[in-house]
Amino acid sequence: MWQYVIAMILVPVLLIGWLIIQQLGRRSAKAHPEMGAYREEGGGCGKSCGCHGGSCKNKNKE
Repeated sequence: MWQYVIAMILVPVLLIGWLIIQQLGRRSAKAHPEMGAYREEGGGCGKSCGCHGGSCKNKNKE
């Protein structure tokens, strides 16, 4: 029973903590533009897509 209660408390706390960290990253990027733009996790082109001329196409769909 206690494990269930701990999980019910811990999961939202971790989620809220992650949201706060993302907000701090955005604020830091806004305050220090010389460090570059803030990049959201999973945004833009990464290893799982083929970037050609500014567009991103999934390799699995080709």
